[in-house]
Amino acid sequence: MKLPSYLEGYEDLYSVDPRSASLRWFGEARYGLFMHYGLYSILGRGAWVMYNERIPVGEYRGLMDQFTADDFDAGYITDMAVEAGMKYVNLTTRHHDGFCLFRTGETDFNCLNSPCGRDLIGELAGACSDRGLGLFLYYSYALDWSHPYFYSAEDGWECARPDYEEPQDEYLYRDPADFEHYVSFVHNQFRELLTQYGPLAGIWLDPIIGYYQRPDLFPIEDTYTLIRSLQPQCLISFKQGAIGDEDFASCERSARSLEGRLAGRAAELAARAWALNCSKHNEVCDTLQHQAWAHRRDEEGRHRDAGEVWDMLTDARLRNSNLLLNTGPLPDGGIDTQDESVLGKVGRRLERMGFP
Repeated sequence: MKLPSYLEGYEDLYSVDPRSASLRWFGEARYGLFMHYGLYSILGRGAWVMYNERIPVGEYRGLMDQFTADDFDAGYITDMAVEAGMKYVNLTTRHHDGFCLFRTGETDFNCLNSPCGRDLIGELAGACSDRGLGLFLYYSYALDWSHPYFYSAEDGWECARPDYEEPQDEYLYRDPADFEHYVSFVHNQFRELLTQYGPLAGIWLDPIIGYYQRPDLFPIEDTYTLIRSLQPQCLISFKQGAIGDEDFASCERSARSLEGRLAGRAAELAARAWALNCSKHNEVCDTLQHQAWAHRRDEEGRHRDAGEVWDMLTDARLRNSNLLLNTGPLPDGGIDTQDESVLGKVGRRLERMGFP
């Protein structure tokens, strides 16, 4: 197997055990760039705007006609990540709204069918490979507000669907057997992601609470087997963990970001998975905006500064974790100038001083 560019220096281990080579690389990577970008960016009110404002499925889908991504420049983004001292990049391929930033035959709800007309994941994959950066692909595995066969709020978790006043004709889920259509869709998309874009550093699944609420619906072992069979070096993360076989956990802001919010069987699953994952070299994900992951107009000019990011890097080291630091690209795909400036300052400090 050809050595992925981000694993240069790990050739000997890769030739024997690709997964172990990736794990060693990840443990030494320390710092990555996260990006939440999609249709929600157009509205500038965060990635959960479809759910929070109960935007009907058909109306939300109409945002696709405004999605141009004119300023999404994969080369510029990856150059910025390199200058910031980062070793990998993670972009939302499909968030909870179901809109896809990659070439897919499973749905027409994707960027190639918008005015953008480009495969953004393909562009980013090429740029990462050219610059020796690992590429992780975020995928909303356990939540989809647009797919007709994702489970309903009545059948599981209140966030499974927005609380619409009127029934949505697009929703066809009636009983657990229908969920198999969704699983087939997801697995087919993983095949696309893992065969179209060269070697990936990892698949990053979200949101874990959707799995904890209905673990009976998700064939998680089969999903993991599929990913590893297609790309043995590809690491898997699913937040705090689903079954403990994840390669690393990635907690939001705190080491146990769901602690105290779960009860019953969900709490048992979370505790068991975390117990199996907590001794590994893990990851903390946090945002340059103070709250939202995707672009919010009302937070413009009030993002975190370089000192705060340095503190995050210090905290991550103390937790035996990498820092995955998120920026929400602007509606046109460009990077917020405040975030770009902060990343540059931190990168120059890392070059002078090394990691804290």
